[in-house]
Amino acid sequence: MGTLYIVATPIGNLEDVTLRSLRILREVDSVFAEDTRRTRVLLDHFEIAQRPISLHAHNEAARIEEVIAVLESDCDVALVSDAGTPLVSDPGARLVSAVAAAGHRVEAIPGASALLGALTVAGLDTERVLFLGFLPRKAGARRRLLESQRGRPETIVLFESPRRVAETLREIVEILGDRRACLARELTKKHEEILRDEASVLAAACLDTPPRGECTLVIGGAGADEIEEVSTWDDRKLGDAIGAELALGSSTRDLARDLAGQSGRTRSDVYAMAVRMREQGDTVEASDRAADDAGERE
Repeated sequence: MGTLYIVATPIGNLEDVTLRSLRILREVDSVFAEDTRRTRVLLDHFEIAQRPISLHAHNEAARIEEVIAVLESDCDVALVSDAGTPLVSDPGARLVSAVAAAGHRVEAIPGASALLGALTVAGLDTERVLFLGFLPRKAGARRRLLESQRGRPETIVLFESPRRVAETLREIVEILGDRRACLARELTKKHEEILRDEASVLAAACLDTPPRGECTLVIGGAGADEIEEVSTWDDRKLGDAIGAELALGSSTRDLARDLAGQSGRTRSDVYAMAVRMREQGDTVEASDRAADDAGERE
């Protein structure tokens, strides 16, 4: 049986590719890539004679059987994204799950990562870190996610479009307070820029001179005073929040994770109440409130 290799590629500087990554890309029978054009630049630079096959967010499900068929013929497959480590805010999770379930080996070939790169230069705590990926586009969902981070001590890392980074920093200040932050732009590339300051200062700087290129934000966690101020929700308030999330289609696992920090309750408590409410169908009233709240926020 073949092996699926999850191969990290450079996020900008081609010198960041590992020797092992190059060897795997040469040796595998097939390379599946998020963007074949970008992957060909890497392959051509290192004179690797592979013809990458597209596997992106819109065709991942359709490609799964094809990949498994290749693996079952005792051939090896590599999966790469546009840049950095596959599956980190990139497609591939469904493929890996299906391949593992089919009994094939999945092996990580680590390398460049914008998440880790930004974290190491931010000058913020790295003991406990929470990665949020790209925030939701819709204002209501985005605010709820940020609100769920109130009172949490973890350093937050997220990706953001240069067009929205100023607004995101402004919302962070409004919802989480004016925390220390770092904006890492164009990491490893010619115009790399690392800005460290209060989130409000970075927001103003981005409004004055909108950034270009890929942006990673690192936001400091809640301080001791903020953590102490987060009060524990009673069952009624927690039930309202759970009902609203269920009405919006959130899974019990996801809402337990998001509401635990916000409510001051344990994840297991939130999960147990969510399961009970889902079984009882106790979401109608909360659904009405959620619709009203969403309308106001949008």
